Amino acid sequence: MTVPEIKVLYRDQHLIAVHKPAGLLVHRNAHAGREPFLLQMLRDQLGQHLYPVHRLDRPTSGLMIMALSPQAAHALALQFAGQGVSKTYLAVVRGFAPQEGVIQDPLRSESGAWQEARTEFTRLATAEIAQPVGPHASARYSLVQVRPRTGRTHQIRRHFAHIRHPLIGDVLRGDGRQNRFFREHFSLHRLLLASVELTFRHPEDNSSMILTCPPARELFDLFGQLGWSAVIDAFNVQINTR
Repeated sequence: MTVPEIKVLYRDQHLIAVHKPAGLLVHRNAHAGREPFLLQMLRDQLGQHLYPVHRLDRPTSGLMIMALSPQAAHALALQFAGQGVSKTYLAVVRGFAPQEGVIQDPLRSESGAWQEARTEFTRLATAEIAQPVGPHASARYSLVQVRPRTGRTHQIRRHFAHIRHPLIGDVLRGDGRQNRFFREHFSLHRLLLASVELTFRHPEDNSSMILTCPPARELFDLFGQLGWSAVIDAFNVQINTR
């Protein structure tokens, strides 16, 4: 895949925050072949070594931070591992989700062990399209703000599939008819999930840090088509004035 220069959102002597595009791996893995991945692209772009401290799944876009020294990496990794980082995402899900809720269903790890998992969410907006995408005469969607309080693998996707409001674009647990509709009607071939805010302590002086990232352009365009522009504008003001 061809990926433009990675957008840098924040940088100091100890850490850097970037906007990861959807579809881009963070690290090389055994199945990736020679495709580009975020860590190496940033090393080439910045001309210095970087230390990952958390990850975003390949199909997820948005805010991601990396450390610029082993010491900063250790301090930040401890915060992520100890649930000391507050994460905020935006997601588009099938149906009219509840106004707000907490999903606490345990999730099985790759090793087979059950792990506690907690996801909090607030519905920001809804849309109804006069298209019989599923068994009904119209298709309904919700824009939700999501705050995972634990960091389990694919937690957001798994939890929303569990409450029968799967994320649009989720090819593993989602609704294939809805995913196809978004590909054909909106030309969106991606998971509709974006990391938009991280709150943590700076690794050098322990000061409070709040970093934000606007959703990708294609998501903004979709929100406009679904009548959510004013909601997104208000949400952006909210997270950028904390």
